[in-house]
Amino acid sequence: MADTPKLGSGARFRKLVAQVAAKGADDPKAVAAAAGRKKYGARKFGRLAAKAAKSQGSE
Repeated sequence: MADTPKLGSGARFRKLVAQVAAKGADDPKAVAAAAGRKKYGARKFGRLAAKAAKSQGSE
């Protein structure tokens, strides 16, 4: 699992957005966010998103 980006870096989210966009989703960021909330829960996913935004500078 060494090749998996660190949780909270935003890299996993961006990779999922690219995969979902390639499949033709209308709003790939919304699909990826819904999947993250389902997997991690709203509270933890919100913390991860904030951490990624802080380290990357918000888009």
